Amino acid sequence: MAIIKLKKGFDLRLEGQISDGTEPVVAAPSSTIGIVPDDFEGIVPRMDVRVGDSVIAGQVLYHDKNHETIKVTSPVCGTIKEVRRGERRKILAVVIEPANKQDDAVTYDVKRPIKELLLESGLWVMMRQRPYDVVPNPEATPRDIFVTAFDSAPLAVNRTSFSAGEQQAAEAAVKALSTLTTGKVYIGISPAQDINISGAEINTFVGPHPAGNAGVQIANVKPVNKGETVWTLSLDTLLRIGALLTTDRMDYNVTVAVAGPMVAEPMLVKSVIGASIDSVLAGNIKGGAEPRLIAGNVLSGVKVELDGYLRAPYTLLSVIAENNDPDEFMGWAALSPKRFSIYRLFTSWLAGLRSKPTNLDARIKGGERAIVRLDEYDDMLPMDIYAEFLIKAIIARNIEKMEELGIYEVAPEDFALAEFADTSKLELQRIVRDGLNWLRGEME
Repeated sequence: MAIIKLKKGFDLRLEGQISDGTEPVVAAPSSTIGIVPDDFEGIVPRMDVRVGDSVIAGQVLYHDKNHETIKVTSPVCGTIKEVRRGERRKILAVVIEPANKQDDAVTYDVKRPIKELLLESGLWVMMRQRPYDVVPNPEATPRDIFVTAFDSAPLAVNRTSFSAGEQQAAEAAVKALSTLTTGKVYIGISPAQDINISGAEINTFVGPHPAGNAGVQIANVKPVNKGETVWTLSLDTLLRIGALLTTDRMDYNVTVAVAGPMVAEPMLVKSVIGASIDSVLAGNIKGGAEPRLIAGNVLSGVKVELDGYLRAPYTLLSVIAENNDPDEFMGWAALSPKRFSIYRLFTSWLAGLRSKPTNLDARIKGGERAIVRLDEYDDMLPMDIYAEFLIKAIIARNIEKMEELGIYEVAPEDFALAEFADTSKLELQRIVRDGLNWLRGEME
């Protein structure tokens, strides 16, 4: 077991963190379940069911237009209520009305080759590949597979150990995944976790966020070079693979952390992938300000509405204020001693405010401007790349420079903290995502 110490980054502490030892509660039944295709980057959905069709848990809802073997399955038994579409008939969500009984489910032949099993069950879309940070190409063989066992983002909650059943499932999953790669299966853990899975190489990452990001862990263990493919997945996905191998059924249950400054009582909620947001929140929001609901963490998550759905990749629902004080004196330029800043721009750093839980809202507090060379991006990104120059190369669509500067190693989430700290207020994650999509189109 290797210990990798990271110095770059920053731990953003927000009010509303869930206390250690909190027991999860069961969410209220969700009236509808929604699967959002945008959660599975890189695939173009083609429907396999129609409105009014009955489905059971594990049944295919749609497949990828370009790779028909890549499928997305239903997390519940029920009836297809709506196929929600947007501009140019883009599928925004597949909405399912759950049945009263959830006893029926697709069973899988676990003796089949693991790749076929992952594709047929829908677990394939829960993995990602470098380069491009998209759903893996089934025709590619990964050099290595990386499992991120902890999340270092604000308000995230991590498991510290396994039950006997989970240990067995995790080891079965690692054994199966190892047959898909020519290299190793790596698992990245934090010092607080007591996790040891046979068959995998365990690395302990010590340092601030984004130490828990897959891209950061890959870069500090074995960076991705041009022409190489690496797969990544979360600990939850690893356990789902193991559960499938040991029970022959998919596990769509999820424990969601509901946290943030606007949450009345931070808690863990047991629900199912795609459940409605209102069934998970159940009115657990403070008054006094308009809330912003974020599927995921406040740095890289996706804004959702109260009538929206739990997004498939996320196990965190963050709630912050849209704008706590719109009439604040002098606005973003106020010199209040309570003003938060990563940098020592306000007197608040003398009181140690940067290291204490704080109440931040969704305001940007400043306008977009040209990139300022202050090494801000590099200070927030513990990877051996020149982040500012990479962003410029992406904007310029300079393929040669993008490759030289490490475009194949990164994902948008790696730049989330840099975006938060950016004096220029640029949408770095959007720039990186647009650049990766454009490069993928040019190279493939």
